[in-house]
Amino acid sequence: MKQFFTIAGTVAVLVCCALALAIFTGEREDDFPAPTASEKNPQALAERGAYLAKAGNCLGCHTVRGGQPYAGGRELPTPFGTFVTPNITPDKDTGIGNWTAHDFWRAVHYGKSRDGHVLYPAFPYTEYTKITREDADALFAFLQSIAPVKQAAASDRLDFPYNVRPLLYVWRALYFKAGTYQSTATQSPEWNRGAYLVQGLGHCNACHSTRNALGAAGGAALGGGQVAGRSWYAPSLTSENEAGSGARSVEETMRLLSTGLTDKGAASGPMTEVVAQSLQHLGPADLRAMAVYLKSQSTGDTKAAATSSTFAAEVQARLDKGGKIYEKQCKDCHGESGGGTPGAYPALAGNPSVTLASPVNAIRSVLDGGFVPVTRANPRPYGMPPFAQSLSNEEIAQVISFIRNSWGNQASVVSAVQVDKSGSD
Repeated sequence: MKQFFTIAGTVAVLVCCALALAIFTGEREDDFPAPTASEKNPQALAERGAYLAKAGNCLGCHTVRGGQPYAGGRELPTPFGTFVTPNITPDKDTGIGNWTAHDFWRAVHYGKSRDGHVLYPAFPYTEYTKITREDADALFAFLQSIAPVKQAAASDRLDFPYNVRPLLYVWRALYFKAGTYQSTATQSPEWNRGAYLVQGLGHCNACHSTRNALGAAGGAALGGGQVAGRSWYAPSLTSENEAGSGARSVEETMRLLSTGLTDKGAASGPMTEVVAQSLQHLGPADLRAMAVYLKSQSTGDTKAAATSSTFAAEVQARLDKGGKIYEKQCKDCHGESGGGTPGAYPALAGNPSVTLASPVNAIRSVLDGGFVPVTRANPRPYGMPPFAQSLSNEEIAQVISFIRNSWGNQASVVSAVQVDKSGSD
């Protein structure tokens, strides 16, 4: 009982601090720009909004598999509990049919709902705040133009004390500042367009960054990180050791964004959804702008992962066993020397996705199999079968270790324990 009162007292103090911070910082909303003249043409505005909704992959979070588009209900597991996405169709009872463009701007720019309560940053308003008022109005016009769906979302299931909403004021005071994207005068319009899409509407940093204990982006922008609540790693988009595009041509990066496949790699895990539902629908100019911006963010670090090319006899024996599994299960598609098949099966030799410091993506790919995204440019992609049922955890560890240390690849070996821990979201 004493412990209960101690915890309750601590939370009460934190809530008071949160409210004091809110008052002190003002949580001001003093920059509501006037709606743009494009509102005079609602159809054109909604059409532009439909394109922007694809750029932001709104469908991805606000639709359950097999459900009505934008009707919400998708569960987002996180270390703090499970969030359930809301219905954003224009239904007046369960959606945003009673919202105004001003209300919508308040949500995406300030992270506040229609009634003024602060939103959890599972909704990435920390990135969406960079969106212009004109684009926010277009998005809202599109969402108001789609068919309303009457579907109430279930409540979030958050652990204590994260379900104490007033504590969000402390989080916001520490980690959030509203503000639209500001162009960099020394860069080209194309570069700035790419930065706007990557930093704002595309909210790439929401996945491709390391999160601190409170769920805020705590590492370098686009520096890579574990996807919250998922057994997948979103690689660094700046390091050439991971998914940095400094060594790739702009055209290669455009191809990766629009199809999920290049000769040296393929999208996997949650990224396949992003390509299929979002990036493949962008116009060439926007894809190029994103590629130009991402290329400029490369650190230029191409140093190989630190590891020895000479292994202890026990480790070498495991790699030899992995080589035999590769010859039987993988060689026909990925080639004897890991060169892959252009346009079909990605190369494993020299593939940064294979040699990431975290082997979780390689493990999940072997366990679950899968396809690169189905896109207009690649409507019938080749797939990879799952091996979870046909190979043991130890065998999967052996073959992945072999791949990560063959044909010039250098990375840590993988254990059966790592395979077991990475086996499910």
